[in-house]
Amino acid sequence: MEGSEELESSLLTQPWASVRFGESTFLAKVCFRNTGYILLISDLSSVWYESADAEAVGQRSKELNKRLTVHVSSFLNHLCNLMCPLLAGQPGATTAFSCHHSPSGLRLHVKSELSGLPFYWDFHCCPAPLEMVSRHLVRPLIQMSLALQRQVEELVSLLLQKDAEIEDYRESGATLSRDRLRTKPFQEETFQQNFMAETLSRICSAGEGQAFASALQQLYTAVTQQEAKQARKRHCSEDDVDAALPAETTEHPHPPAPSQEEEMTSSSERTSPPPHLRSPGCLQPRPSQRRQKGSSAERFLPIC
Repeated sequence: MEGSEELESSLLTQPWASVRFGESTFLAKVCFRNTGYILLISDLSSVWYESADAEAVGQRSKELNKRLTVHVSSFLNHLCNLMCPLLAGQPGATTAFSCHHSPSGLRLHVKSELSGLPFYWDFHCCPAPLEMVSRHLVRPLIQMSLALQRQVEELVSLLLQKDAEIEDYRESGATLSRDRLRTKPFQEETFQQNFMAETLSRICSAGEGQAFASALQQLYTAVTQQEAKQARKRHCSEDDVDAALPAETTEHPHPPAPSQEEEMTSSSERTSPPPHLRSPGCLQPRPSQRRQKGSSAERFLPIC
């Protein structure tokens, strides 16, 4: 379980990449370790994943590659060398990928070579749970949108400052040496209207699977790294709270029972004669009174 969680945490900071199998375009990300791998793939209508440990990889490799007798780590390393170029947009010339939908999910078939022998592999992907989809796709996209919005606001502010600087130069008598460099003052509202009417339509008609260009991949990685850092902080804080709770509850679970001496003192106070019948010696503070004062002061001491 710990290995699977570690793999998914490592997968979080891996950016999505556009891949194409036949006529279908997908977004995919994958993470390989010596302990196994985890693959996440989506056609923007559904999301599938597979997480396999070293034992599962070894068992499947025996079923698909009976002529190959190599260590599990060699299979994982070979799979990594096949998938990483695919996600980078440079699949190997001797490697073939095919994708097949099934009632239980998605199967990605790989055909290649290893040590001069045919190599086959099947990724058996099942529907991803909603929490995984949210963590790897929905929340990062929302955070990316907010980051890009903030970036646009800062760029607009910078453009307005540049316009004010240019206007100051112009009022001071400065002129352009090349008239083709002249620009109109930036109008944010006009820019937004033109963007919505022209640029946005071109972006949306570019087709599915084009959502993660290299610049956006960098932004996705930066956003998810921040998410992973915050998750580690929350995990450490929860551990500190869990460690502190037992100490608080076991320090004084029940009030201490009164000692025999205190019980005898309380009994003697109840049976002592009234003040007018006491001897002069009784006017001195009784030992029990001194103990009460001492015990009252002890109640104000910090509990260690």
